[in-house]
Amino acid sequence: MASSKDYLDFILDQLSGLDEITYKAMMGEYILYYRGRIFGGIYDDRFLVKPTQSAKRMMPEADLELPYEGAKEMLLVDMEDRAFLKELIEAMYPELPAPKKRK
Repeated sequence: MASSKDYLDFILDQLSGLDEITYKAMMGEYILYYRGRIFGGIYDDRFLVKPTQSAKRMMPEADLELPYEGAKEMLLVDMEDRAFLKELIEAMYPELPAPKKRK
């Protein structure tokens, strides 16, 4: 099942307190970036983030879910608190890998 543009718009609105949030559509889903680094995505209308140490610490009760078959597990974000989401993504940023340089 592909994710809806409406759900993406909802999540982007929840993250509107952050500058430099971008996304890419990929096979019916959406990859989310903060300052050029992938931090999560929208998969089957679920908002999932990478299980960084800070994300696990800030959401100890979050479920680990597969975004798609064969992928690594990610944390399900099940809240609509804009201030918390801003703090979460900012805390995750230093732990996220830098984008690979293209040749």
